[in-house]
Amino acid sequence: MFNKITIIGLGLIGSSIARAIKKNHLCKNLVAHDKSKRVLKKILKLKITNHIEPNLKKSVQDSDLVIICTPLGTYKNIVSVIKNYLKNTCILTDVGSAKIFVTNTVNKLINKNTIWIPAHPVAGTEQSGPEAGFADLFKNRWCIITPINKKNPNSLKKLNNFWKKIGSKVQYMTAEHHDKVMAITSHIPHLIAYNIVGTAANLEKDTKSEVIKYSASGFRDFTRIASSDPTMWRDIALNNRKQILHMLEKFNLDLSNLKSAIIKKDANKLFKLFSKTRKIRQAIVKAGQDINSPNFGRKN
Repeated sequence: MFNKITIIGLGLIGSSIARAIKKNHLCKNLVAHDKSKRVLKKILKLKITNHIEPNLKKSVQDSDLVIICTPLGTYKNIVSVIKNYLKNTCILTDVGSAKIFVTNTVNKLINKNTIWIPAHPVAGTEQSGPEAGFADLFKNRWCIITPINKKNPNSLKKLNNFWKKIGSKVQYMTAEHHDKVMAITSHIPHLIAYNIVGTAANLEKDTKSEVIKYSASGFRDFTRIASSDPTMWRDIALNNRKQILHMLEKFNLDLSNLKSAIIKKDANKLFKLFSKTRKIRQAIVKAGQDINSPNFGRKN
């Protein structure tokens, strides 16, 4: 599909994209840039890309596709450095999880001729680093593309096809709707997981040791995502804060209602709530198993 692809940031997502590109033979020359020398050495050892380039400017020169796979807080500096080194036909995209912030930040920096198409593959694990990546991470997962406009339909189609070729299902969505959906489906669950682990850590010494010792699968499974990259999630919390705070208000209201039912020993209300949410959870699992079931946002 491309002659040269540059991936900036080779953590879990970036290294998985690189592996998927190699597996599906999507370019002739695959270049990796990362600010960490340790990561670049690891990339060489794992043979994930054809080349590594420690110089950010040089890494994007003559690239047909540049994918930013770094924490949101790095975008401003990265785009400021590379904007004058992108050729006119190059597609600039990303994998960020807060699209209003991403589009506003990049829009202010890029040259008017830059083909900028924001994207977000809704995939990942709690692991991080190039060792954690794998080629099938995006298989049967959604990739949400949030085009600012469609002035470059051929490039948009090419990026759409790129994500499909590495296994993703593609949706178009506005940045605003994307951030609202991600707040409840991804961002809030991560914050709750981090918080409940923090609560356990703040318990008195004897109880804390017992929590660790006797943790049932419920606690382990629920808090798994609290192992995720803290830098990435710090940036997401700060840069999608409007939608996150809005959803937290809704969550706190529901939590207060649950607390009230327990205080009042309202068995009927508790049973109705647990029955309702059980059915919703079963529907969520079923949708995840059926490639044609999910239908959120505006279908492409």
